[in-house]
Amino acid sequence: MSGLSGGSGRYKPSAGSQMSTPNVIPMADIMLVLLIIFMVVTPMLQKNMPVDMARTDTARDMQDADKDDAIVVAITRDGAIYLGHTATAKEALTADIKDRIANRLDKTVYVKSDARAKYGDVVAVVDEIRSAGVDQLGLLTEKNQGPKGAGTTTPTPTPGQTTPPTGD
Repeated sequence: MSGLSGGSGRYKPSAGSQMSTPNVIPMADIMLVLLIIFMVVTPMLQKNMPVDMARTDTARDMQDADKDDAIVVAITRDGAIYLGHTATAKEALTADIKDRIANRLDKTVYVKSDARAKYGDVVAVVDEIRSAGVDQLGLLTEKNQGPKGAGTTTPTPTPGQTTPPTGD
């Protein structure tokens, strides 16, 4: 084996120069799919119907209204009634609430009404809720912003700031 030059006896091919560039097209495809998923799922994350709640200066923060198992009745500007996300008729509201509070210790129901909803519609819904045997009723509102230029900053209102619940 004296005819080999180099001493090790193995042939090692020389590799040409390679340019390693990331392929961004599959990454862009994945990002677009994720964007579409988030756009579809985000509206489903709201627990209750969105309404423009009345504003008040004496609103209290009530964390119980933001819980997943909280019973929230919403009244829209046009008088439609929602129990959570489900549209319901005023006549069926008492039975629906009785079913939901039957095995609960905390028999509190929260009402959030659009500021432009008719007062009579809100009173009728509150009457239906009371007739279901609800212990406490919370009226959800938003806190007013402080006076402009007063030098104090008021945090932005969050859903769930409410007026205190009324007892029986």
